[in-house]
Amino acid sequence: MLRAGDLVVLTGPLGAGKTTMTRGLGTALGARGQVSSPTFVLARTHPTTAGPDLVHVDAYRLSDPVELDDLDLDWDGSIVVVEWGRGMVDGVSDSVLDVEITRPTGGGDGLGDDLDPDDVPDEPRRVVVTGTGPRWSGTRL
Repeated sequence: MLRAGDLVVLTGPLGAGKTTMTRGLGTALGARGQVSSPTFVLARTHPTTAGPDLVHVDAYRLSDPVELDDLDLDWDGSIVVVEWGRGMVDGVSDSVLDVEITRPTGGGDGLGDDLDPDDVPDEPRRVVVTGTGPRWSGTRL
């Protein structure tokens, strides 16, 4: 359902699966190259085989929305996914697809607290998707 101009905001604790979710979107869109966390580069653009680029942003280290604006992203021509974007992308678009991923506190076997988020043992997640604005009005998610 995603198309150029769509803004997806991913929210959840460390290790919840935000990058994994983006990796899945990349696979579905035919993104070229490995979709990995852009924590240190802040944003990565992945050309796709079937449409607009996938822009993957990690706003975790940004202290204010002006820094996000400084990245000079192609908001209108790409599908932009922003991890940790809640409160950082207000005003960027009149429509947002908000995805909140949670995992149970103490879920799993207690391992993984000191692991890289991509290496955390599998455990159930709860994903709530909410679309706001005219783009998502009347769309069943």
